[in-house]
Amino acid sequence: MLKKIFFLTLFSCSFILSVKSQLSNEPKAKREFRAAWVASVANINWPSKPGLSTQQQQDEAIALLDMLKKNNFNAVIFQIRPQADAFYKSSLEPWSYYLTGVQGQAPNPYYDPLEFWVNAAHERGLELHVWLNPYRAHHTAGGEVSDFSVVKKHPDLVVKLKQGYWWFDPSKKGTQDLAAAVVKDIVKRYDIDGVHFDDYFYPYAEYNGGADFPDAESYAAYQKGGGKLSLGDWRRDHVNKFVKRIYKEIKAEKKYVKFGISPFGIWRPGYPESIRGMDQYEKLYADAKLWLNKGWIDYFMPQLYWQINNIPLSYPVLLGWWASENTKHRHLWPGLNSGIGGGEKNSDEIINQIMISRGITPLSPGVAHWSIGALTKHESLRNDLLAGPYQEEALVPVSTWLDKKAPLAPVASYENRGTDLYIKWIAKDEKDVFKYVVYTQYGDKWTYRTLNAKSSFLQLPKVAEVNPKTKATANLKAIKVTAVDRTGNESVGEIILL
Repeated sequence: MLKKIFFLTLFSCSFILSVKSQLSNEPKAKREFRAAWVASVANINWPSKPGLSTQQQQDEAIALLDMLKKNNFNAVIFQIRPQADAFYKSSLEPWSYYLTGVQGQAPNPYYDPLEFWVNAAHERGLELHVWLNPYRAHHTAGGEVSDFSVVKKHPDLVVKLKQGYWWFDPSKKGTQDLAAAVVKDIVKRYDIDGVHFDDYFYPYAEYNGGADFPDAESYAAYQKGGGKLSLGDWRRDHVNKFVKRIYKEIKAEKKYVKFGISPFGIWRPGYPESIRGMDQYEKLYADAKLWLNKGWIDYFMPQLYWQINNIPLSYPVLLGWWASENTKHRHLWPGLNSGIGGGEKNSDEIINQIMISRGITPLSPGVAHWSIGALTKHESLRNDLLAGPYQEEALVPVSTWLDKKAPLAPVASYENRGTDLYIKWIAKDEKDVFKYVVYTQYGDKWTYRTLNAKSSFLQLPKVAEVNPKTKATANLKAIKVTAVDRTGNESVGEIILL
C-alpha cells in the first residue's frame, strides 16, 4: 500500500512538473514600448519643408513609418499641434503653416494628414500617439502671425515673449478651455491610441530673454479677488488642474486612449541627492512628480537626455528616482537622446540605456527615441538596435488600470499547400482587436510575428532554417494565434499541433 502511495505521489508530482514545464514553454511575445517622436514644429522631422505636394508629404510619412516597422518599433508620437494650429481638419484652429507654408491653407490636393498617419501606422501595427503643445501659441519659425492665428482671434489669452514667441497664459480659463476642447475633438473624431504633451508648460526662461513670464496682470487680479497662493504655487496650481482635467476628459470620451507626458528629466536639483541641473518645478512651474504620484497620466516619459556616467545628470540615477515616485504603477518609459548618433560608442550608450530601463522597470519596459531624425540619419544606430535589443518584435505593455479583460481568442485553422502551410483565423469580436500574434514552433524553438487587425491569414514554409550559423533546418510542429486589444491585453490561443 505504501509503495502504491509512493508511486502515485511520484506520478502526481511528475505530472504537475510536466504540466508546469509545458506551461512555462508556452510561447509568449516580448513586451516593451518602443517609440520615436516625429516633430513637425519648424519642420524638424516631417514634412521636411512647408509647401510639399500631398504626394511628397505622404511619401515621406510612409518612409518614416516603414522604417519604424522594419526596425521593430511599435509606436510613433506624432506632433499635430505645434503652435495652436492643426495637422488635421479642425473647426477650432487653423491648418498649420508647416504643412503648406500658409497658415489656414489646407493641403492641395486635399487630404487629412492625421487621418493618413493613423491609418498608415495601424496598417503597420504601430500605435499612433498625437503630440500637442498646450501652451505655445506661435513659434518664431512659424511664419507671419496670420488672421487665422489664435494671437489675432484670442488676444486676451496670449502674451508675447522677448524672443518673438507668443505664449498662452496658463492661468486664463479660456486657455484651458480651448486646449481641452482641442484634445476632446481629436480623441472623439480620430482613431488614435494616445495623447501626448511634452515639456513646454510655462516657457523656458531663455524664450523671454531671461525675464519672468509676463502674467503680472493675471496674478494681480487673482490677489485682488482674495487669492493667497504665492506666484509660483499659483502658476503650478493652474497647470496641475489642467493636467488632471485633460486626463479625465480623455477617459470620458475613450477610456483606452492613453495620456502621456514627457517632462524635463529633472524634477528638482537634489532629487536624488547627487542630481544638479535646472529646476522645472521653479522654472517651468511643472510639478511633474505630483502628476506621477496622483496617476493623472497613463505613461510618464521624462526626458533623460544625459549619459549613464554623467554624475550630476546620470540617466540610471534619475530613472531610478522617478521609478521610486511611481506609486500608482503607471508606465515609466524614459525619453532617450538618440541624436548623439551612431558608431560603436554612441550605440553602446543608447543600448545600455535601454537595458537599464528594462532592469529598473521589468514589468513594463520601454523607451522613446528623440527623435525619428536620429534613426533615419544614423544607419549604424538602427542596425545596432535591430541586431541587439530590438531583434524581436514586442507588444506594448498592458495598461491594466484601463482594462484587464482580454479579447476573445480567434478561431484558427490551416490548410496544406504543398511546401507551405496556410494559416487563417476569424476574430470573435473584431472591434476588440488591435493586432494579432501568430506563434510558430519549428523544432523546439518558438517564434512569433505580429500582424495588424485587418490580417486574417499567413502563409508559412513547413521547413525553415533555425540556426543561421549551421544552416540547420526544422519542421513546423505547432502554431498558435492570439488577439491583442487596444490596451495590450492578449487573448488565449489554442496550440495546434501539426
